[in-house]
Amino acid sequence: MPLFRSKKKWKGPRHPWIAEQLARELELLGTYGLRNKRELWRAHTELSRIRRQARELLAAPEEVRVKEEKRLLESLYRKGLVGDKATLDDVLGLTVEDLLERRLQTIVWKKGLAKTIYQARQLVVHGHIEVGGRRVDVPGYLVGRDEEETVKIREGSPMLAQVVKDEREG
Repeated sequence: MPLFRSKKKWKGPRHPWIAEQLARELELLGTYGLRNKRELWRAHTELSRIRRQARELLAAPEEVRVKEEKRLLESLYRKGLVGDKATLDDVLGLTVEDLLERRLQTIVWKKGLAKTIYQARQLVVHGHIEVGGRRVDVPGYLVGRDEEETVKIREGSPMLAQVVKDEREG
């Protein structure tokens, strides 16, 4: 029996049956190739956590704010969510799309390693993708700014031969 229970990493919408919200969620699911709405809600929850930190820093005393603001902005810069000259206002302006753009599945597709977002998910789940020399099989893995250039198809993967063949033909 495990010593602990992992806690839920997402919080669903307050009003789940609003037509505009349902349509928007469905659009994001298709655009980013998400498996279910829980993946989307996880991104929303992470974004709300980041934005809450920024709001608390805006209300904090100056000496606390300066140190913690720098730490938060550096962390978000490393994750690739904000630029190097970002402010707390930029953090408050982040959208769920900004977070979804940093997922491994999306980056594999954007780099052209897969023809569709769904094929990108399949490549990741089946273990054909490596990040920084390590096999990563989690499509929701958030790729850091420094790791983005190291995303590639694994050596020895049958998909590598297919990509080379496609490049020769096209």
